[in-house]
Amino acid sequence: MRYRSIVLALSLVLAGNLYACRKAEITPVTDSSLSAYAFEQDANNAQHLIALHYEQSEGQRVFYDKCIWCHADATPAGPSNRSNLMPQPPLLNDGNVMNAVNDGFIRNIVTLGGGALGKSPMMPPWGNTLSEEEIRDVTAYIRAVADPPYHAPANPGSDYGVK
Repeated sequence: MRYRSIVLALSLVLAGNLYACRKAEITPVTDSSLSAYAFEQDANNAQHLIALHYEQSEGQRVFYDKCIWCHADATPAGPSNRSNLMPQPPLLNDGNVMNAVNDGFIRNIVTLGGGALGKSPMMPPWGNTLSEEEIRDVTAYIRAVADPPYHAPANPGSDYGVK
C-alpha cells in the first residue's frame, strides 16, 4: 500500500512538471498603448491620451524643457509666454500649421532659429544646446500630437523653404 502511494505521488509530481514545462501560447499585443513609453493628453480632448513611443517620449521631455514656454498656451507652471510674443509662435500641436512643413524644416528651424528661415527672430537657435537626436525626437513628438493628425506628403518640399 505504501509503495502504491509513493508511485502515485511520484507520477503526480512528474505529470505536474511536464505540464509546467510546456510553453504557454504567446498572444500578440495589438494595443499600441501597452507598449507606450509615455502619454500626452490631447489638448483638444481631455479624455483622449496619445500613446508615445520612445523617441516621441524623449521629444516630449525636450518640449516640456525648452519649447512649451512659447509653443503652448499653458505650462506646468501656469500660462505660457506665447501671448506676449508678436508674431505669436504656432502651437506645436496645431496640425493645420505644423503639418504644412516637413520634418527637415522643423529640424532646421529648431537648429538654426526662426530668423535663419524667414520666421520670427525671437525663436532662438537650439543647435548648440540640443543634440541632433533630441531635435529628431522633438520633431517626432510634434508629429505625434498634431491635431489634425499628421500624414507625410508625397512631395516633402524644401527643408529651408518659407511657407
